[in-house]
Amino acid sequence: MALVISDLSKYVIAVFMAFFTYESFAAFRGHKEEKKEGIYTRQIICMFLVHFVSFAAICLETSDLTYIIFYGFQQILLFATIALFRAIYKDASRLLINNMCMLLSIGFLILTRLDFDKALKQFKIVALSLVVGIFIPYLIRRFRFLEKFTWIFGLTGAMALTAVLVLGAVTNGSKISYSIGGYTFQPSEFVKILFVFFVAGMYTKSKSFMQVVITTIAAAFHVIVLVLSKDLGSALIFFVVYVVMVFVATRNYFYLIVGTLAGCGAGIMASRIFSHVRVRIEAWQEPWSHIDGSGYQITQSLFAIGTGGWFGMGLCQGDPTAIPYVEADFIFSAIAEELGVFFSICLILVCVSCFIAFMNVAMRLKNEYYRLIAVGLSVTYIFQIFLTIGGGTRFIPLTGVTLPLVSYGGSSVLSTLIMFCIIQGLYCIRAEEGEHDGKKEAEE
Repeated sequence: MALVISDLSKYVIAVFMAFFTYESFAAFRGHKEEKKEGIYTRQIICMFLVHFVSFAAICLETSDLTYIIFYGFQQILLFATIALFRAIYKDASRLLINNMCMLLSIGFLILTRLDFDKALKQFKIVALSLVVGIFIPYLIRRFRFLEKFTWIFGLTGAMALTAVLVLGAVTNGSKISYSIGGYTFQPSEFVKILFVFFVAGMYTKSKSFMQVVITTIAAAFHVIVLVLSKDLGSALIFFVVYVVMVFVATRNYFYLIVGTLAGCGAGIMASRIFSHVRVRIEAWQEPWSHIDGSGYQITQSLFAIGTGGWFGMGLCQGDPTAIPYVEADFIFSAIAEELGVFFSICLILVCVSCFIAFMNVAMRLKNEYYRLIAVGLSVTYIFQIFLTIGGGTRFIPLTGVTLPLVSYGGSSVLSTLIMFCIIQGLYCIRAEEGEHDGKKEAEE
């Protein structure tokens, strides 16, 4: 009987996830928020139903009441997040709040399935992060002098990355983190945000050729330190974010072309200089020839995705733990195996919906500094998703980055929540700009 219910639950979960995804894009139609109340309400209902049915399937399969208690705490956290953001920030994007909570709930349920202890640790970090994050939109609106700290942002980020290179612990051949009190702290996750603020400040002050040279040197230092630390995924994110930001700021196609060519050249050089880069490329090109070695992770990932099919094997019915580091780098494959490719595509579309919402506020902001920040954070978010899912599906070589808000990783989830909250602050600023424009037109 439990097996039958588990098998049926995956279809129910897929249907509710599909409805949620549809509403994520339906929210972009029209401009008046008061007319979208029904959309946001239906999103919330679908989210809680996906969460409830998923945990019901896990509890039925395991017969462990601990999961019910854990589910209850998650429900309280998600409901409190939605209610508090809505009550405190009237002009915040409700679409982003709902999407953020949906991604967090998916992360909770799949981590609970994979490793309860890690899921519990992730829950604690998310709860603390949301307590911190609830103040960020207010700070973004209140402190309008952040542009003055441009070089402080840049130097702080550069020093943090250098400190990791010199003093950081070696994890799987890379120096990317510190361990403090049993928790792993990865500075590059937070430096991404400082880096965006730095670049935005530099190009708000000036767009001269000399300013581009100086900023490029500073950006190159960040990337080089990350490459020397063998944190190639983060290095690639920093590089792409910088190229996009300099192009958006200057609207000069020359910089875009030079940046693209430089990136291609750097990739070729890295494959020849660093052995671990060659290993990953070889595993990507012919994983089946290296199935017992460097290609083991990617082949197991492909097996998991293929085994799941369109609607998955059902929660607790697959074997996603056969993939090394599945809870971090390959969580998308675990989702595809047990919840199906259909659910996974919906998950990708929800992430795309977040990116569109990010870029929507970037296009509407009049303040150039804030506009560049929104663009930088948007590209950071969506490119990390591309690297994670692309690596797990063998579309691109593995880079070892996490799926934002879903994968296990305290630094990753905290930095991503900070990004979402910064964007919420920019939404509020855009609303204030709109009110100012309205008053000005009325006076005229």
